[in-house]
Amino acid sequence: MFKKILVANRGEIACRVMRTAKKMGIATVAVYSDADARAPHVRMADEAVRLGPAPAAESYLKAELILLAAKETGADAIHPGYGFLSERESFAKACAEAGIAFVGPPPEAIAAMGDKIESKKLAKAAGVNVVPGFVGEIVDTEHAVKIASEIGYPVMMKASAGGGGKGMRLAYSEQDVREGFEATKREGLASFGDDRVFIEKFIEQPRHIEIQVLGDQHGNIVYLGERECSIQRRHQKVVEEAPSPFVTPEMRRRMGEQAVALARAVGYYSAGTVELIVSGADTSGEGFYFLEMNTRLQVEHPVTEEVTGLDLVEQMIRVAAGEKLAFGQDDVKLTGWAIENRVYAEDPYRGFLPSTGRLVRYMPPSSSPSRLREGLGGAGGESVVRVDDGVSEGSEISMFYDPMIAKLVTWAPTREAAADAQVAALDRFRIDGIGHNIDFLSAIMQHPRFRQGALTTGFIAEEYPEGFHGAPATPELQRKLAAVAAVVDLERQRRASAISGQLNGPVEGTPERVVTIDGERFALSVERHAGGQIVLGAGEPMELVGRWRPGEPLFAARIDDVPLTVGVERKGSTWRLTAHGATHKVEVLPPHIAQYRHHMIEKVPPDLSKFLLAPMPGLLTQLHVAPGDKVEAGQPLAVVEAMKMENILRAERAGTVKAANFAAGDSLAVDAAILEFE
Repeated sequence: MFKKILVANRGEIACRVMRTAKKMGIATVAVYSDADARAPHVRMADEAVRLGPAPAAESYLKAELILLAAKETGADAIHPGYGFLSERESFAKACAEAGIAFVGPPPEAIAAMGDKIESKKLAKAAGVNVVPGFVGEIVDTEHAVKIASEIGYPVMMKASAGGGGKGMRLAYSEQDVREGFEATKREGLASFGDDRVFIEKFIEQPRHIEIQVLGDQHGNIVYLGERECSIQRRHQKVVEEAPSPFVTPEMRRRMGEQAVALARAVGYYSAGTVELIVSGADTSGEGFYFLEMNTRLQVEHPVTEEVTGLDLVEQMIRVAAGEKLAFGQDDVKLTGWAIENRVYAEDPYRGFLPSTGRLVRYMPPSSSPSRLREGLGGAGGESVVRVDDGVSEGSEISMFYDPMIAKLVTWAPTREAAADAQVAALDRFRIDGIGHNIDFLSAIMQHPRFRQGALTTGFIAEEYPEGFHGAPATPELQRKLAAVAAVVDLERQRRASAISGQLNGPVEGTPERVVTIDGERFALSVERHAGGQIVLGAGEPMELVGRWRPGEPLFAARIDDVPLTVGVERKGSTWRLTAHGATHKVEVLPPHIAQYRHHMIEKVPPDLSKFLLAPMPGLLTQLHVAPGDKVEAGQPLAVVEAMKMENILRAERAGTVKAANFAAGDSLAVDAAILEFE
């Protein structure tokens, strides 16, 4: 077995690999860029080596620097994580030439599956179902238009070396191809160093399902069930679960056998994934098609670990060390249900725009023991909460890397219970300082369509066509939040009175409060009892048990013996209460003030409709208009590159450009006024 492993990655996956390595008694080496000098993965490792400046091209993608770090620290193996160099044939070869084990597949398998064009040809030859499309090289935009029209719209344009949702464009018309083909090439070149693009038929009402395969260097290959990854935004996975609510045992067997056949055809070993697109309308068990094979570990691997009880990182390390798999296909059992939500630094209330900055507060929910510690199959139990992250309070979310903050994983005996555990855990997840998608994730977990398992890759676009504005609150939740608001407001008043020296002995003053939440008014009366129990009158009396002190970000309570965790924040004269996928602005007033509230003047926000504002910090790569130009609604105006993605900014209405305040090549701050209109 290896004595020391260098982890050629950063963030949560670097921490994830190190945890398993330490459990196996293997020393670890971290590498880092200047942006990550004080990152958790650096502190977790036994040794750490600086690579270079913040941009990945000058640090984490420098194979020669990583190999030098391995030699200098005496590492006898390198785990690449995912992304960066994990699927570079040249890096795997360089490791072999340096006499350092690569914890992953052989270079030949990476080459065969890393090229999406060649991999489709190999898949077809191996008897795997493939999507209709053009798998040759596309010369230019005109060639792309011709191919797309022959295949039939809609089509998907993909960078051949792409992955992680980067370098992909959906086209419903010739205009979409003309607008998106060159952008797809640029994204492929910028992210993967390869601008080749292929085009294939886009299957409408599709589900994205993938099969986890695991093989050793002795010819043994098994599949570990499937993962449902259909809930995506801009082709980036948001929610994953195992197993899929759609896949039958027979369908699982057919998918698994084809995935194993493909892996065997390319001489694969290690832990990899065969991704499939599945027609939700086809229940025959044959309506699935090969998309690609990711030869490295997937972001969503924890859900497979939780339903199988296997530590996939440990298996990868053992396989790389030459060990045989200690089990066969018949030993693989799927127990219970696991769901993973990706917590991203993006603001769903502002069109999911990327958010950068410092984590002023980072409080993930407490983790419970993971089922993978129980070994293959595992045992039953109530539920599991697992947080895989690589940040801490004070960490900087940089524009240079992927915006994922953490992965929240829950396991339970049933799918409904796993989703309920997600909602409860998301309520306990507190992040301040940057925009995040916690409310949005909670809304998905509660959505009736998600609960029914009626998923497609269009779920988000179909269910939130006008954007996300928070999960709807039931009357019962409004009533409970009103109760919490009354309690926290009285506690604030009590603390303020105590500090000012005006309070001696029991609480004095009126216990009545008028609470306005989502336009609904509640007249409440609060009574304190021994043991912290509080009874509130709002229709039917409610018993609230819980302690909260002013300044605490969370209020964990039991209301009528049902647990509820509420995020609490004071904003001026109002409260912001967050629970179950929405943040509510709540006003709490004594009755004698509440009756005069309607006479107060509301502050009107400034009119920003005459400006094109930068929706996120980034680089202005293209400006399509100049002062004096007339524009139409929907017309592309500018392109901003942020977090390795190109974002096209379009005109919201017709108008005339009055001034351009920036030029291509300029760096933009969030809300920078790029253009001003007449």
